[in-house]
Amino acid sequence: MLYLITAALGVGLAIALKKLRDYRQAVSNLHQAILEKQPLLREGETIGRAASAWDRLRSATNELITEVAHLQRVRSGQLAQLETTLGSLQEAVLIVDSGNRLLLANKALQAIFPRAKDILNQRLELVLHSVAFLDYVEAVRAGCAAPQHELEFVEGNRSIWLEITGALVTPLNSERGSWALFVLHDITRQKELEGIRKDFVANVSHELRTPLSIIKGYIETLVDGHRNMPIEDRDRFLQTIQRHTDRLNSLLDDLLTLSRLESINPGLHCESTQFADLVTSLIEDIRGRSTVGGHFISFACDPAIGSVLIDPLKVSQVCANLLDNALKYSPPGSRIDLTARLHEGEVEVCVRDNGPGIPEADLPHIFERFYRVDKGRSREKGGTGLGLSIVKHTVQLHGGRVWVESKLGKGTAFYFTLPQRAT
Repeated sequence: MLYLITAALGVGLAIALKKLRDYRQAVSNLHQAILEKQPLLREGETIGRAASAWDRLRSATNELITEVAHLQRVRSGQLAQLETTLGSLQEAVLIVDSGNRLLLANKALQAIFPRAKDILNQRLELVLHSVAFLDYVEAVRAGCAAPQHELEFVEGNRSIWLEITGALVTPLNSERGSWALFVLHDITRQKELEGIRKDFVANVSHELRTPLSIIKGYIETLVDGHRNMPIEDRDRFLQTIQRHTDRLNSLLDDLLTLSRLESINPGLHCESTQFADLVTSLIEDIRGRSTVGGHFISFACDPAIGSVLIDPLKVSQVCANLLDNALKYSPPGSRIDLTARLHEGEVEVCVRDNGPGIPEADLPHIFERFYRVDKGRSREKGGTGLGLSIVKHTVQLHGGRVWVESKLGKGTAFYFTLPQRAT
């Protein structure tokens, strides 16, 4: 009898253990299905009397898994479509969640910030190091941000100016809070041009004010006292007025020339020109001036250059400006060399003098408008500060390059190139 009871208890325990294993296995399978977001497809699985309830639970869970998978596909599709749409924009676009984690950033953002790679799911403050921008993000979330906001980002040794627009957007998932979308328009070039314009206006005003003030002062003196003024003083006053009037005319001529060169249609009139003949004729004209001061100008041209397609008037002006500079700053009686050679498919021209040279710190700025190494001496010698800018723009319009090499006390060499487009 005891044996039968023991056997019955053993069978019951075995059945209970089997059911427990079935329950655990079923729950484990359901848990794994939820983690993998895959429906639990075990139609033949039963767990005793609870089979019906289990089937209902499994069916409800499968429906939820299917719905979540569908929503995620929709969300992924929406994000992909949004990223494709925004990817073609020139403006940088980024979307951050309520925790300031980057959910989307188009390629234009990396064009502005080259170091911004693999930034998705990173916190915004780790990608864009700007307290002002983070303050703007919070202002957008609070609904008190300006429609457009200009910010400066410092990247290394350069500044990047952006015009930023921000707005709140509804999350594409069930996340609480709002996402924030920002459009960043790069206005760095605009800011640089604005700075150049301001500097240009200031420089022009300064350059015009000096001779005009002198002319005005001398004329007022003549008007008030010309009857009693000695003839020698009156002649000296009139010569000074004439000299500064000529300076004003030169300045205005150079400004007009530079304006035409920087216009949309600079008016290049290219024609087949024998380069050696063009430069030889120019040097002969310069030698005929009384202001040459005993300088010796030599010219050596590679015979292989022959005929080139250039605007002869403008290229003559380039050579004339460089030779005039060499004549102004070289000691009387010194030698000035102008050479032209074929080098790597280009005509390379060099004007070398034996003047005082240019400090190394000034070399990067030498072709800027109104830039002078020695401002006092340049004005005394009649320079407008625009000659080298005209040289640079003219050469670039021809598709060439221009640069300078110089050392203090060892003279200066100006180089420019022209494409060898012989006819």
